[in-house]
Amino acid sequence: MEGALEEDVLDEDNQDLFINFTPEVQKAIDEVLPSKDPLDEPDFNSIDYINSLFPTEQSLSNIDEVVAKMENKIHSIDNEISTVVRGQITASQDGRQALDEAQKVIKQLFQHIKNIKEKAEKSEEMVREITRDIKQLDCAKRNLTLAITTLNHLHMLVGGVDTLKSLTLRRLYGEIALPLQAISEVMTHFENYSDIPQIKSLSDQVKSIHVELAEQITHDFKEAFSGTNKTSIPNKQLAQACLVVSILEPKVKRDLLKWFVNLQLQEYNHLFQETEDTAWLDKIDKRYAWIKRHLLEFEDRLGNLFPQSWEVSERIAVQFCRNTRDELSKIMLKRKSEIDVKLLLYAIQKTSTFENLLARRFTGVTLRDDDTSAEPDLGGKSPFSGLIGDCFIPHLEIYIESIDRNLSDLIERFVQDSKQTQPTEATDTQAPILPSCPDLFVFYKKSMIQCTQLDKGQSMLSLTKTFQKYLHEYSEKLLQNNLPKIETQSLGTSVQLLTRDLQKMSTSGLIQNFSSLLKEGEITRFNKDELAKICCILSTAEYCLETTQQLSDKLKEKIEQALAERIDLSKEQDNFHKVISNCILILVQDLENACEPALTAMSKIQWQNVDTVGDQSSYITAITTHLKTTIPIIRDNLSHSRKYFTQFCIKFANSFIPKFIQHIYKCKPINTEGAEQLLLDTHMLKTILLNLPSISSQINRQAPASYTKVVTKGMTKAEMILKVVMTPVDPSKAFIEQYRKLLPECQLNDFYKILDMKSVKRQEQAVLVDVFKAYKA
Repeated sequence: MEGALEEDVLDEDNQDLFINFTPEVQKAIDEVLPSKDPLDEPDFNSIDYINSLFPTEQSLSNIDEVVAKMENKIHSIDNEISTVVRGQITASQDGRQALDEAQKVIKQLFQHIKNIKEKAEKSEEMVREITRDIKQLDCAKRNLTLAITTLNHLHMLVGGVDTLKSLTLRRLYGEIALPLQAISEVMTHFENYSDIPQIKSLSDQVKSIHVELAEQITHDFKEAFSGTNKTSIPNKQLAQACLVVSILEPKVKRDLLKWFVNLQLQEYNHLFQETEDTAWLDKIDKRYAWIKRHLLEFEDRLGNLFPQSWEVSERIAVQFCRNTRDELSKIMLKRKSEIDVKLLLYAIQKTSTFENLLARRFTGVTLRDDDTSAEPDLGGKSPFSGLIGDCFIPHLEIYIESIDRNLSDLIERFVQDSKQTQPTEATDTQAPILPSCPDLFVFYKKSMIQCTQLDKGQSMLSLTKTFQKYLHEYSEKLLQNNLPKIETQSLGTSVQLLTRDLQKMSTSGLIQNFSSLLKEGEITRFNKDELAKICCILSTAEYCLETTQQLSDKLKEKIEQALAERIDLSKEQDNFHKVISNCILILVQDLENACEPALTAMSKIQWQNVDTVGDQSSYITAITTHLKTTIPIIRDNLSHSRKYFTQFCIKFANSFIPKFIQHIYKCKPINTEGAEQLLLDTHMLKTILLNLPSISSQINRQAPASYTKVVTKGMTKAEMILKVVMTPVDPSKAFIEQYRKLLPECQLNDFYKILDMKSVKRQEQAVLVDVFKAYKA
C-alpha cells in the first residue's frame, strides 16, 4: 500500500514546477521571513513530507482530515496572494497620480523661475543705466576738480615765481623758505605738462631761481667766513639761508658742507702736516686734543648756525678722522723703520680711546647717510671703530714679531725653570701638570684678546701661525725632550751575567737559588719620581691637547668669517698625541725591561730535568713583584687620565705576551712534567695580567673589556701551545688533529718550534710536517 502511494506522489511531483534559489538568496529569505514549516524548506522532499504525515497504514484512516486541512491552507494562501496583488495594483495607481502631481508642480516652479529671471534682467539694465549716468557725472567731477586744482597751482606758480625773484634779490631768506617749498611741490604737478610753452617757461624760471639761490647763499657763506670778516658773522641771515639750502637739490647742501668742513680743518692740516714734529706717533694725543677743543669752540660760537639735522659737528669729526687716517698712513710708510711695538701700541691705544669717545658723542648717522663714505659695514659695532685705526693694520706685523720674541723668551725661560720647578698640585678634576703649560695658554689668551681689539683679519691669521710655531716648540722642548731616557746597556749586561750563572747551576739547586739569581740580574730602571715625571708629561700633553682644541674654536670665532676656515691646529694636536704615545711607549718599555731578566731566566731553566710539579716558579714571582711595584705608581699618577692608563695596559699586554710566548718556545728541550709546570706558571701569569689594572689596589675595579680581550686571547694561545707540547707525537694524525684544534691560527713555523720543544728528531719532524701539510690541504 505504501509503495503504491509513493509511486502516485512521484507522478504528481514530475508534473510540479520547482523554483531553485541560490544559497545567498535563500539565506536572505530566511532572515526576512523565518519559518519552521517543512513546506518552506529549500530542500523540500514531498515523499518524506507525506511519509511524515502517514508513517503507518493505520494513519491513512485520517487522510480525509489531512486533505481538508491542506485545502483550507491552500485557500488561505490564495486569499493572501489576492490581497497582495490588489495592494500592488492600488499602490501603482497612487504612484502614477503622485508622479503627475509632481510634474505639474515642477512646471509651475519653472515658470516662476523664468519670471524672476526676466525681472532680474530688467533690474540689471535699469541699474546699468543709472550707474552710467553716475559714472559720467563722477568723471565730470574729477575733471572739474583737476581743472580747478591745476588753475590754482598755476596761479600759485605764476605769483610765486615773481615773489621768489623779489625775495631772492633782497636776500630775505627767512621769507623765501616757505614759498620755495610750496613752489617746489607745485612744480611736481606740472611735470606732465612740460610740453606746454607757458608751463616750460615757468619751470625754467623756477630752476633759474634755484641756481641763483645756491650761488648766492654759497657766496654769502664764503664772504661771511672770509679772512677779513671773521668777527662779524651774520648768524641769523645765514641760519635762514640754511633752511633754504635744505629745500634745494641735495648737491647744494653737500658742496656747502664739504667747503665748510674743510675750512674748519685748515688749521689742523697746517699744524700737523708731516714735516712738523707733532705729526709723529708719539704726539698723536695732541691731534685728538686739538679736535676736541675745536669742536667745543665751534659748538659754542656757531652751534646755532646750522640746522641740528645737518650734524655739522659730527661731519667735522668724521672728516678729521679721514684726514688723520690718510696722513698717518703716509707718514708711517715713510718712517716705517722708526716704529717699534711700544710706539705702535701707544698710538693704537690713544686712537681707540678717541674713537670710543666719538661713538659716545655722535650717532654716526652721517657715515650711514653719506653716499660718498667708503667705510665698510661694521656688523653692528660702532661706526667710528677703525675709522682712524685701520691705518695701523698694515704695520701690525711689528706687533706680531713682538709676540714672537716674547714667546721665544718665554719658552727659553720655561726650559730653564723646568729643571727646578715641580708639577702643579693635583685637584679633583686635574692631574699634576707642568706649571709652564697654563702660563703659556694664559699668554695666548691675552695676546688673542689684544689682537682682536687691533685687527680680526690677516693680523689674527699671523698671530695664529705664531701660536702654532710655539705650540710645536713647547711639545718638543718642554715635553718630548724632558722624557727620561731608557738605559739599554745595563739590560744586556745583566742578562749575560744571569745566563752565565744559570749555565753553571746544577739542576737539583735550580728552584732554590732562582731568587738570588734574579736579584743579581736586576737592571737599571726608572725610579718613582721618574715614573711620576713621565705621567706628568703625559697629563700635560693631554691638557695641551684639549686646550689647543678650545684655542682653535675661539680663534675661528674671533677672526673674520672669511678667514675662519684657514685656522687649523690639527698638526699641533698631532704633536701632543705623539708625546702621549711616546710616554705610554716609554712606560711599557720600562716595565718590559724589568720583566726581561725573569723571561730570560725562564728560557734557561733545564725543563727536561723537572720531575715534579710544584707552586709557581720564582720568575713568575719576580714578574709579579715588578708589576705590583710599577703599576700602582702609574695608575695613581694617571688617575685623571683613565683612558690613557687603559691604553698603557693594553699596549703592555700586546707587547709582553708575544715576548712571553717567544720565550716559551725557547724552553727546550722540555719533558711532560716541565710542560705541566710551565702551564701552571702560564695560568698564574694569566690571572695576574687579567687583574693588572687593579693590582695592589684597595678598590677592586673590573678591568676594561678591551684589555681583558687582549690578555685572554694572548695567554690562551700560550696555554694551548703547552697543551700541544704535552700531547704525545704518536699517533701522528691524532697529534696533528690536536694541534689544529688547539691552535687553529698557528702556521708551519710555530709547528716547527713546538716540535723542537718536544726534541723530535729531524727525520721524524719531516714525517710530521708532511702529515701537517696534508691535513691542512
